[in-house]
Amino acid sequence: MWLRRQGCLRPAGCGVEELRRRRREREAGAGGRAASTGGWGYGGGDRVRRPSDRSRGSGSWVLLPRSAGSFAPSTAEGAEGAAADQQEAAERRRPGGRRRGMCGRDPWASRDPAVPAASPAGDRGKGERAGSGQPSSRLAAPRDAADLHLELCLYTLGNLIVESEAVRRQLLPQGIVPALAACVQSPHVTVLEALGYALSQLLQAKEAPEKIIPSVLGSTLPQHMLQLLQPGPKLNFGVAVEFAWCLHYITCSQVNNALLITHGALSTLGLLLLDLAGAVQRTEDAGLELLACPVLRCLSNLLTEAAVGAVGEQMQLRDERVVAALFILLQFFLQKQPSLLPEGLWLLNNLTANSPSFCTSLLSLDLIEPLLQLLPVSNVVSVLVLTVLCNVAEKGPAYCQHLWPGPLLCSLLGTLAFSDTEVVGQSLELLQLLFLYRPEAAQAFLQQSGLQALERHEKEAQLQDRVHALQQTALHR
Repeated sequence: MWLRRQGCLRPAGCGVEELRRRRREREAGAGGRAASTGGWGYGGGDRVRRPSDRSRGSGSWVLLPRSAGSFAPSTAEGAEGAAADQQEAAERRRPGGRRRGMCGRDPWASRDPAVPAASPAGDRGKGERAGSGQPSSRLAAPRDAADLHLELCLYTLGNLIVESEAVRRQLLPQGIVPALAACVQSPHVTVLEALGYALSQLLQAKEAPEKIIPSVLGSTLPQHMLQLLQPGPKLNFGVAVEFAWCLHYITCSQVNNALLITHGALSTLGLLLLDLAGAVQRTEDAGLELLACPVLRCLSNLLTEAAVGAVGEQMQLRDERVVAALFILLQFFLQKQPSLLPEGLWLLNNLTANSPSFCTSLLSLDLIEPLLQLLPVSNVVSVLVLTVLCNVAEKGPAYCQHLWPGPLLCSLLGTLAFSDTEVVGQSLELLQLLFLYRPEAAQAFLQQSGLQALERHEKEAQLQDRVHALQQTALHR
């Protein structure tokens, strides 16, 4: 009997640092940073901050990796290359790959180029994140020394949190969580991004589920995080990336995911998923996986907490829109980041495990064949694809009519030739469900040498009981 499996994705495995490393390697292999053609973009992937260039006269002054304290004038054309060289040098120096600093940064140069260094009080202008080439969607307030100091303190705090448990023990009783909650009111994108970085480091601490996350959930931070993830003109990509990973670490802890659901997390993340799918269609490659990955994980984890009948209502979305958006992202991952395919498939599994309506959407959109095309990618992907198909088949005869006749049986004969025990076991589960509700499929299986395909697994201890059960089912249908 098929047991539907929902589950949570843990923080272990591919994280934001790994995604950023892969992106740098891919861009280096392509001969440089890919140009973004859409409205989304993220150039701030490196954990060491790029120094800001400060214009002076006809040229710009940049900090070059020469003798200590030496400055050299450079033309505007050379500034970007010099900053990139310095960034790479800083990358080589940084320990562990998790620190983020502001090495070589001119503390008096605003990273919002549209905001003059000495703006009059109350002046507002469109800001732009340094290095991203994308206009900020938040209104940039004039920055003063206090804001720059706050940003620097947040990054320093984040680095200290990473390195020292003793520091974390001192910060908690001194009110670090209320202090961070106060910082989220800042109108500056750069401060918010620094805040997201510091908070994400705090939430990754080994003692976070017991000592830190309950305090965070008891503050105003969750509501503000969800506001910063709301799709629309005010969404800033860099800020969204940081806080989406923060939300991921919270949901993985399973401390109180029900509270996040009551704050509208499913609805916010569901709408953001649709926005990401639209962005994927508008641009070839703009670092979207940095945001898509935590969004998918958060939704997967939250769905394990939500009541079965309330999922569609909580997400406030039509089932077909969610499934269609998910497959757009799966296609994007297949082309750009195959290692992230399991993230999307796990969400699809959690959506279809207890929801006939999501299974109906999968069938009505004719997505079974595209799903089967993912089987050769890897064993992990194969298991998840087969699990989703089991969720569909388990819903009964009406659903199995859409699975056979069709390419499913041929694909399953192929997966029975796999050497991976879990892939074969999941194939046996799906065949058992298919034969139960579509007896004609059993006859077709026998005609296509299905028994011979089963014989090779008869002596495998983990599979032999299921193999014998399937043989009996096929022969007596």
